Amino acid sequence: MPSPLEVTKTTTTAPAAPAPFFPRRTAGRTGLALFLNAGDPPLPVLRDLVLMLDEEGVDCLELAVPFPDSVTDGAVVRRSASRALARGGAGLDDVLAFVADVRPKLAHTRIALLTDWRYSLGHRDLAAATRDIAAAGADGLLIHALPPRLRTAHLESAAEAQLPVVTTCYANSPAQTQAQAAARASAYLYLVAHYGRSGTAPAAGHAALAQTVAGLRAHTDSPIAVGFGVSTRRHVEAVGAAGADAAIIGSAAVAAVEAAQEAGHDVPEAFRAFVRQVRPEQPS
Repeated sequence: MPSPLEVTKTTTTAPAAPAPFFPRRTAGRTGLALFLNAGDPPLPVLRDLVLMLDEEGVDCLELAVPFPDSVTDGAVVRRSASRALARGGAGLDDVLAFVADVRPKLAHTRIALLTDWRYSLGHRDLAAATRDIAAAGADGLLIHALPPRLRTAHLESAAEAQLPVVTTCYANSPAQTQAQAAARASAYLYLVAHYGRSGTAPAAGHAALAQTVAGLRAHTDSPIAVGFGVSTRRHVEAVGAAGADAAIIGSAAVAAVEAAQEAGHDVPEAFRAFVRQVRPEQPS
């Protein structure tokens, strides 16, 4: 749904051994990641929402530093980014200060930060930015539209900062591309269910990704999470049936925030209802 800053006067150190993403797959439970743009809802409201996610046992928040004109996002996510940018106060420095404040309060939920290369990182020193992101307390990093020539530098900077990385590939990517993405994942591998914009589902359904997921397992010990077109409990269950460790819900999560704001509802509580609606029943 894909840096240095001085973390707004807040000092935190990166954990020596970052906690794993989606740790409970072995118990028969499909993990859940939710995508939101920082600043939509506004950061004070988002803080309460993130604390609620932790209460509900949501595994991961994919938190995007908002950026305009994403070519991979559908209309719902693009409207969300536009709202966040129009409000202001959700640039990379602001978001890192937010993460530094909220992350120590979370017992279960991990934060994977998504930043766009051109909008948020391209004018910064990559190694210093990565250190700042790790110091803020992010559990993982996904860089959107990273130039291929910088891939090695990104991986080296992340390793030096002890910051796990999220890598991506498409279900229809060439086998070599899939293998490389899987091998480089240290937070988790984001398997994009099909080529297109976020919010659209694969024609054959998510369960049809089983062979792809099995093939990726040969190249990584990191979790595999499937996104694009995941919006219901049935979709999450289908992702689990395909053998993936987690499902990523993006556009539907953003739409739930949008609807709550437009209706004047309590956004964290409205989003709690959404989480309970899409999360599969816990195994007994």
